[in-house]
Amino acid sequence: QKPYINLNLASYLFLFLKTSPDHHHHHNIFFIQSTITMTLIRIRSRDGIERLQINNPNATIADLKTLIEQHLHVPINNQTLSTDKHLLLAKTPNEIARFNDMSNPDTLIQTLGIVHGSLIFLAYEGERTIAGPKVVPAGSFGRKMTMDDLIAKQMRIVRQENAKCEMVSFDRDAANGFQNYVNESLGFGVKRGGFMYGTVSDEGKVEVDFIYEPPQQGTEDSLVLMRDENEERVVEAIALGLGMRKVGFMFTQTVGQQGKREYTLSNREVLQAVEMQGESELKEWVTVVVKLEVNEEGGADVHFEAFQMSDLCVKLFKEGWFETEVGEGDDPKLSKMKKDVVVGGKDTREVDNDFFLVVVKIFDHQGPLSSTFPVENRNTVITMRTLKNHLDRTKHLPFVKRISDFHLLLLLGRFLDVNSDVPALAGCVRAQATIPEGYQILIESMAASG
Repeated sequence: QKPYINLNLASYLFLFLKTSPDHHHHHNIFFIQSTITMTLIRIRSRDGIERLQINNPNATIADLKTLIEQHLHVPINNQTLSTDKHLLLAKTPNEIARFNDMSNPDTLIQTLGIVHGSLIFLAYEGERTIAGPKVVPAGSFGRKMTMDDLIAKQMRIVRQENAKCEMVSFDRDAANGFQNYVNESLGFGVKRGGFMYGTVSDEGKVEVDFIYEPPQQGTEDSLVLMRDENEERVVEAIALGLGMRKVGFMFTQTVGQQGKREYTLSNREVLQAVEMQGESELKEWVTVVVKLEVNEEGGADVHFEAFQMSDLCVKLFKEGWFETEVGEGDDPKLSKMKKDVVVGGKDTREVDNDFFLVVVKIFDHQGPLSSTFPVENRNTVITMRTLKNHLDRTKHLPFVKRISDFHLLLLLGRFLDVNSDVPALAGCVRAQATIPEGYQILIESMAASG
């Protein structure tokens, strides 16, 4: 059992003194005096970040809730507080109730490690009145209102409660193939992405049965897809024959991002995700994030999260509201707008990315395809020898089973007619029908050439 270390206000200040250069001592003493009498903490809710001043060094959670009621106008009995950012993604009262680290009103806030500058998350039901900016009268006393200003006044950024996608379920082997590669080969050091293909039910349930990884270049913070039109034509032809379609995009967050994370998706990730969702025209389109999360034992678990970008986010992107260039010093948890928008009653050009996300539930299933053939566009070159080895290894299975793998079909599809042969062969796989002899001979002779 590791001892619980509490970095309270006094030890925090002591560390600050210890680590500061000598010539700053006078400044440090002033800093101590002012901090002991006044602690500023940040409260993050669905309305953005607001600051709260606490003058009592022995304040309890009850004191904090009273200050929130007085200054932020949220009634005490309506407040749920937590140091866990996931509180803001909780939807139902049951989900919110799980965040109970700040539920005891008598707990001293400093025992939770809450110090000057700490960030606390606040969830509440209903509406509240927030003091907006002072209104400058139009006409001769102030500047004239332009049509753009009037439109901006009406562009309110609000959360979307419900996703159009009822749930997303992953084929276990396909999801494992993706996460094993990014975990074991890439060590979550650079970003990796893939398009998800599968089916959508009438109730909006998305099933992902294979993942296509396009040619790409990933760094710690960004992912550039170098899309190959010819290859994607083959992918679409295979999907057509299998009775599937493109249903979403999956990408990883790197260990390097985790260090500076106060966000669910970064501004770059929001731009990439909304562009793809807008391009797809599929209302159930889903975006999946794969990342490492530290578990209770101190080890790392691979974690999947699924979202849709809100309808408003897609609308703003299509209408050109987003700043699409991300600067070096930009805060990754904020998306920049080209014009003012209204968030929580305030005009701003920076919107917290979480406003644009709608959470989707995740499940898994065993799909119709296997995932044992090497995956395209990774570090290994796939040749006819790869095909021969695969066919030799699966000799004991019926021929249709031996080729029931998207990644194998993609290799074959490069050498077959994309309009007829590719969907026909994929159609046999879909029906698990006997492969016509002509195709079987062709595939075996291709393998033999390796």
